[in-house]
Amino acid sequence: MSELDVRIVELPPVRVASIWGFGESPEAVAWEKLEAWATPRGLLDDPERHPIYGFNNPNPSAGSPNYGYELWLQIDQDMQPDGDARIVDFDGGLYAVTLCEVPTGNFEVIGETWKWLVAWREGSTYCCGNHQWLEKSVQIPQWGNLKPGLEFAMDLFVPISE
Repeated sequence: MSELDVRIVELPPVRVASIWGFGESPEAVAWEKLEAWATPRGLLDDPERHPIYGFNNPNPSAGSPNYGYELWLQIDQDMQPDGDARIVDFDGGLYAVTLCEVPTGNFEVIGETWKWLVAWREGSTYCCGNHQWLEKSVQIPQWGNLKPGLEFAMDLFVPISE
């Protein structure tokens, strides 16, 4: 990947349901909990209205295979927490964003794309922002929009400031 297609996006403040997983594959744990909570509420049927964001929480650490992954599902203002979901009000922020398409079984491309995006930011006129780094699901099997040969695709959001 010699040239990233980077766009600048301002995320507005939103209310999200937060679901958390921990272990050697916390993304799968968090996704399972998210599906169990959101499916009966119809929240996975409209990814434009209810986008899904994720991030490591806590990050992996040397010497341990375990780490955490938190998923945020944008919800309506009147929704209340229950079960595995807690409610978070996210302040939003300015981001440099690029698409990361993950070929089947090739999860290494995620870390590589993050490195390229951070290098792009360091070579740009933008400063590092202090808000949450995010991964937004854009193509997943459940939505029926997955390109052939992909495991999934997501937009990577690196926080920036001017």
